[in-house]
Amino acid sequence: MAPLLVPAEALRELAEKHDVCTRPLMHEVTDSVGGSTHIVSTRCGATLESKCPPCARRNRILRMQQCREGWHLDEEPALEPSSALADAEREPSEPDDRRGRSTKRRQDAPNLPRATRSDRTVGTQFTSPSGETYRPSMFITFTLPSYGRVRPDGTPVDPNTYDYRRAALDALHFPKLVDRVWQNLRRVTGYKVQYFASVEAQRRLAPHLHAAVRGAVPRELIRAVAGATYHQVWWPRHDQPTYADELPQWTDGAGYVDPRSRAPLPTWDEAMDALDADDQAKPSHVIRLGEQLDIQGIIASEGDADRRVAYLTKYLAKSIAGSYGSSDELTRRQRVHRRRLHDEVRLLPCSPRCSNWLRFGIQPDRAQPGMTPGKCPFKGHDADHLGCGGRRVLVSRAWTGKTLSHHRADRAEVVRQALEAAGVEAPAAQRMAADVLREDGHARYYWRFVDPRTCTVPLYRQVLTRSIAEKLRWRRQYEAAKARASPPTTLPRPPDSQPDSVGCAPVRGERSESRSDTTCP
Repeated sequence: MAPLLVPAEALRELAEKHDVCTRPLMHEVTDSVGGSTHIVSTRCGATLESKCPPCARRNRILRMQQCREGWHLDEEPALEPSSALADAEREPSEPDDRRGRSTKRRQDAPNLPRATRSDRTVGTQFTSPSGETYRPSMFITFTLPSYGRVRPDGTPVDPNTYDYRRAALDALHFPKLVDRVWQNLRRVTGYKVQYFASVEAQRRLAPHLHAAVRGAVPRELIRAVAGATYHQVWWPRHDQPTYADELPQWTDGAGYVDPRSRAPLPTWDEAMDALDADDQAKPSHVIRLGEQLDIQGIIASEGDADRRVAYLTKYLAKSIAGSYGSSDELTRRQRVHRRRLHDEVRLLPCSPRCSNWLRFGIQPDRAQPGMTPGKCPFKGHDADHLGCGGRRVLVSRAWTGKTLSHHRADRAEVVRQALEAAGVEAPAAQRMAADVLREDGHARYYWRFVDPRTCTVPLYRQVLTRSIAEKLRWRRQYEAAKARASPPTTLPRPPDSQPDSVGCAPVRGERSESRSDTTCP
């Protein structure tokens, strides 16, 4: 009798139930010593539930640990002198061009005070009348200005007067404004303010920023920074499109040319040179923060700290448009509002290299054939991101002094110690790893990526079944180790998330794992 085959869809649901990656990446690993070949799966590492719910939950829990670990430090974190930390947790985006601009502040923006600079990153310690010491931190929410009156469901009261273009431009340049917020806050406080921030969407689909800030900053100072912070976009004017129906065409040697006169369009450098030469030139767009500003003081010993960590990471597993609700849940007005905002975002330039510059009669920087307005590969143009195509989590360098890989290794180490304390042999962390060497110094295992398009359904079913079985076996071992621990309270465990009193459902903590980059448990 042939074995009963479980449908792939049922296996996928079972994998989601047990936190197993549903889109594993396949690798063919050859042992150069024994000559054997194995199919090894790795996690896809998706951060959105729409792609892979288990990996998205895993990433959210890891971010919660990172946020909690660096928020209320009493001592300076140990920073590694390597460049890996700077690459993995670098500050927000750099300016798009290096051209010199006047540093003179706008006359409609108030000046900010400057404090004596200090290299400290921890907040000030206070002492209560009873002699108790505490070091408070803050939870701050920054928003964008209004583009028109909106209803409780986030849709405009009058869509015809709602400023969709400004809303789209603000969303595209929001990361640059966030840069200026932290720069100004550090200048006025005098110390290196550290933050863990997440970008989310309001009901009106405008991005806003939730930030856990280490240390206490006077509320009046934060309000002054928010009111004085702005970012000017010094790009060629792009108010009205030059081409709508007939688009510029590519010609070898001249780049993109006018479809009728065949005259070459100005290059990006030429357009910027003309802007620099114009003494009366004004920035093409100025983005500011809105008047809404929520500031809360947080003390680590109080339960509100964990609730805020959960709230801060609440929508990390959803796209910007996904936080508005699924398509089936939207009303007609909400669908129209989202579509009109997407129509603006799709055709506005996002960077000097954006193909949308062709609509405005300018060749993009490093232009190449095949560029079409409305088809820029930057994900901020799509309907899921609505302009927010950058990183959803912004973490300062000295938040914990660790990269996500270090935090992930910390979680695996806790599990390993728990198993060893109970006498259970932990799975080999270096099994078939690419850095395992033979006696002659050469790599023992050779990895070859298997194209997902060539993976058959039986292979996918086999890999998923093996991964689920392995995850269940490891979980049983970990539960048995906890049961044998004496006393049980002394056994370490990975930090789990906390329930959120403001509507964020609790997420189960991760269990055991050996090496996420060699298996897909």
